[in-house]
Amino acid sequence: MSPEAFPVIAATGLRKSFGDVVALDGFDLEVPRGGILGLLGPSGCGKTTALRVIAGFETPDAGSVTLDGEPAVGPGVWVPPEKRRVGMVFQDFALFPHMTVADNIGYGLRSGSSRRVDEVLELVGLAGLGSRMPHELSGGEQQRVALARALAPKPRVVLLDGPFSNLDAPQRDRVRREVRTILVEARASAVFVTHDQEEALAMSDKVAVMKDGRVLQIASPHDVYHHPVDCWVARFLGEGELVPGTASGAKVETLLGTFRLAEPANGPVEVIIRPEVVRLYPDAGGPVTVVDREFYGHDQLITLELADGRRLLSRTKPNPAFAVGDRVRVEVDEVMAFPEHGHV
Repeated sequence: MSPEAFPVIAATGLRKSFGDVVALDGFDLEVPRGGILGLLGPSGCGKTTALRVIAGFETPDAGSVTLDGEPAVGPGVWVPPEKRRVGMVFQDFALFPHMTVADNIGYGLRSGSSRRVDEVLELVGLAGLGSRMPHELSGGEQQRVALARALAPKPRVVLLDGPFSNLDAPQRDRVRREVRTILVEARASAVFVTHDQEEALAMSDKVAVMKDGRVLQIASPHDVYHHPVDCWVARFLGEGELVPGTASGAKVETLLGTFRLAEPANGPVEVIIRPEVVRLYPDAGGPVTVVDREFYGHDQLITLELADGRRLLSRTKPNPAFAVGDRVRVEVDEVMAFPEHGHV
């Protein structure tokens, strides 16, 4: 069977501890070929350890990894990192400061590989800069050199460990878009690690959400956000107020009112009310007060206080320009509900 018939990465039952610290605890992950998968989770959940096990820089205590259907690690199997055809982009770029850009990219390639170096320089938008030294480049350009070095040997998959965390905010958004474009144009399979929800949703074809050493859900960015598997995933992927309620079919009753459910449910539930489903209407006699406002240009985030003192967030268009102290009327669109005492 050809390699194309298999996922580019299949990790099954990976376990890894460092002393008393459990980093991976039954980690399972399948990465489809030719797409970008974001491995998303809070700091310390095992994301980087998972990447290092897949790359061969760490040995798991249990479990297996196959690459293109070929065993890389498992009982009686150990393929060294240099034989796995896995490209790695590190958080700090890990460029050799005493070597030119071209020599950094060509490091590890066979001699006489200048044509391939020129190809990837063109691919990452750095044609003509091969003779520069790393310190002569911006952070974003250094990131592209690191990506070019990973792509140069034509790996079966590229792993990126927190690739944008060393860039400042304006650079981060731009470089993120550039890197996605490069990976798509290269038709590369890629996995990147991040704890930034917005980054994962914006850049990924699939998102795998991690917690405590295991993957809780893998889905498209749209599905993982709109159909989270449980309360914890829902809260981790976006802001929202969590309130108890009682569901009856398509509706749920809560202390904040009765709302329509995105999916039918019955019995005690926990409801997450995301800011984007809370709509505001100026009303001098309204029961809700604006207590804070953050303006972002393209939208605004309003903090509301209800009559009983509860707080609620609303993300709305930039107009009207609400001010602290304004009284408003609130309507809520469909909300998501999860079984009470679920995985929080």
